[in-house]
Amino acid sequence: MAKNILILGGGNGGTMIANKLRHELSTENWNITVIDRDNRHIYQPSMLLVPFGLDDAKKIVKPRNKYIKPGINFVMDEITNIDTENKKVSTKSGTVFEYDFMVISTGCHPDPTEDEGLAEAMGNDVFTFYDLDSSIQLGKALKEFQGGKLVIDISSLPIKCPVAPLEFAFLADWYFKTRKMRDKVDIHFVTPGPGAFTKPKATKVLTKIAEEKNINITANFGLGLANGEEKWIENLQASERINYDLLVSIPTTIGDKAISDSGIDDGMGYVPTDHHTLKAKKHDNVYVLGDATNVPTSKAGSVVHYEVDVVLYNILSEICGGEAMPMFDGHAT
Repeated sequence: MAKNILILGGGNGGTMIANKLRHELSTENWNITVIDRDNRHIYQPSMLLVPFGLDDAKKIVKPRNKYIKPGINFVMDEITNIDTENKKVSTKSGTVFEYDFMVISTGCHPDPTEDEGLAEAMGNDVFTFYDLDSSIQLGKALKEFQGGKLVIDISSLPIKCPVAPLEFAFLADWYFKTRKMRDKVDIHFVTPGPGAFTKPKATKVLTKIAEEKNINITANFGLGLANGEEKWIENLQASERINYDLLVSIPTTIGDKAISDSGIDDGMGYVPTDHHTLKAKKHDNVYVLGDATNVPTSKAGSVVHYEVDVVLYNILSEICGGEAMPMFDGHAT
């Protein structure tokens, strides 16, 4: 009887590991199933470009199953429970999937309800480019913006693609220059980190660039409260407020609800993961990929490309009776 590999999540990581495993394992001996709640793959890097009219929102959405190889079972359903003790996963439709090996690649997402006052403020001069619908709305708001204080605020860390918010600030500088109104816009970059970026050498270079572009940076500012009516945000650690006319928010980022509901998370929806083998801690025959891990590296597509090769090697090693090797070093490009 064929054995089962179950992959939770059909994003970059889930799609790549499914395709590579299918290439290595026979269909007679191994069933491979990918579960995701929808068939809508969004090319997320372009959500940064949509507000500036540099990419078309309609063109960056493709069907997930377009990229999944033949011989892989793609299931559109919502995961409701992950039972690693009995090696079963339940879905909203009532289907139960059994597995011999499982890869969790459920990703993460910004959730404004995690930040006091932010969810209520969203859409009222407050937008995020980390969500496609809000990114489209932000594009309209930028077109209508006649000047004032533009604040780009990171609520807390970690976030997807750590450099993207600063890229937005640089693009905003270009955008308002092209509209010949840069002198009317005060751009502020606000971060809970120690500087423009998370790495000292990069921070030094990026801070200089920001200064040259007349972009103000406020560091060590974790969002404690957002007031959409009075248009200000407040620092969690100090009685410091920053006013805005237009707020570009990166809300607190959390892992998938199914991970938390199943009791296998670290408190923020991420799966506790061995940093080098990428095996889930305390769960046999379970590996974790990409944004779903709590591995201390960037939550970005460049990272998952390297992680996939480690997970592939280790699953194949275990299938052949070997051990998982500590091969991942946090490398990314």
